[in-house]
Amino acid sequence: MALAEPPAPNDPPPRKLPRDARRLQLIEATIEVMAGAGYARTTLTEVARRAGLSHGLVNFHFQSKERLLAETLLYLAEEYRQNWTEALEGAGPSAPEQLHALMRADFNPRICTPARLSAWCSFWGEAQGRPFYQELCGAKDAEYNLVLEALCARMNAEHGYAAHPQRAARILRVTSEGMWLDMMTMTSPYAVDEATATVMTAAAAFFPRHFDAGGLIVGQR
Repeated sequence: MALAEPPAPNDPPPRKLPRDARRLQLIEATIEVMAGAGYARTTLTEVARRAGLSHGLVNFHFQSKERLLAETLLYLAEEYRQNWTEALEGAGPSAPEQLHALMRADFNPRICTPARLSAWCSFWGEAQGRPFYQELCGAKDAEYNLVLEALCARMNAEHGYAAHPQRAARILRVTSEGMWLDMMTMTSPYAVDEATATVMTAAAAFFPRHFDAGGLIVGQR
């Protein structure tokens, strides 16, 4: 399954919306602008044009480009957190089931879109974006890392593996992040299915009785 942009709406966005809905409209427009222009070249004028709104309305809701980018990053970070926590809540109770759900969550079509991946890459990749990202998202990253490390530790304790939990978790995390980067930067990017299979192959290197490229091995819980 290749990544595909969501279809463009047939009608222009309505101009009279509640305050929260208007802010969300502008944040979504910012994500789209960052996907094409990057972090440094995103402007309030272009965000307003993309949203179909006036420059004054963008200033009214966010006051500055820095505030708009901060709110956009916080929105993306909370969306990402909700995605993986919901995946865990919907998984079975065993460590293999939860680890599988956590890894697959990164490729949920709700968050794994070209525009969102490009926006994340902009925050990660440009010099202005890195300290900005750490300041606003460091705590959420630490929470995710601890959950992933705990699941790797449970795989050892409950299923007899001997992987170093912190290193195994780090490798799984950077593999998933690397797939996101490759899907954005390669001339012939991976399809989502191939990216997912790559992450599962990394899991299989540590937990071979429970994972293969297809994911959680049938019958292994």
